[in-house]
Amino acid sequence: MPPPPPAPRPPRGAPPPGGPPAVRPAISGWVHSTEVGGAVDGPGIRYVLFLAGCLLRCQYCHNPDSWHMHQGKPTNSREVLRDIGSYTKFLMHARGGVTLSGGEPLVQPDFTHAILRGCKEMGLHTALDTAGFLGAHADDYLLADVDLVLLDIKAFSEATYHDLTGVALGPTLVFARRLAAMKKPVWIRFVLVPGLTDKFDEIEKMAAFARELGNVERVDVLPFHKMGEFKWAAGGVPYRLAGTEPPTPDLLERTRAVFRRHDLVVT
Repeated sequence: MPPPPPAPRPPRGAPPPGGPPAVRPAISGWVHSTEVGGAVDGPGIRYVLFLAGCLLRCQYCHNPDSWHMHQGKPTNSREVLRDIGSYTKFLMHARGGVTLSGGEPLVQPDFTHAILRGCKEMGLHTALDTAGFLGAHADDYLLADVDLVLLDIKAFSEATYHDLTGVALGPTLVFARRLAAMKKPVWIRFVLVPGLTDKFDEIEKMAAFARELGNVERVDVLPFHKMGEFKWAAGGVPYRLAGTEPPTPDLLERTRAVFRRHDLVVT
């Protein structure tokens, strides 16, 4: 019989059991930007923290200037939490909270966890917006401080996913199943790109997978847009979707209908 897996590490600065609250060290990190008043990144009105750094190279990425961690602003968790703290009453009144997005927040797991822990100590709802490729970077202690995971499943075949992102699909599905085993609430996000992710055999399989998980509260089918195209040009990176138009209302509705047939709440 194989030995049990090692216990997850405690968060940095955690007090011993039964001891006084710890004075947590400031964890260094890199932030791309912030948005106060976000209404689409979790319930209520949100403080959205976009962290810098991402291993994916999604063809439709609207923040290619967040790919490299050092493109962001250097800061630390104490400074970030001080700013979040100034909005606590507003966020609570708006039935919102804090969402960590990116880039990919799990590129910086210690920084991410320090912010999540501080938010929970302030009584705020927390959401983690992730592609799941680095799900193994999120230990059980980190996930314990996450109330909701916004999981971006960008396609549902290895070939399409790799063409779209440059990385493998498998780690995202492993992470999704782990969240299901933990009964962690999940909103799945799927960007509909004509000619790229509008493959209905794959969408059907994604819908069946989401239903089987049992912890998916809703699915957001998001129409592709080109609002970040200018950033690709500014960075001198070819934009492969320059000739792609947003999906038609009919294509969006047909896609949402697939998820609804699997008894999922869809927006």
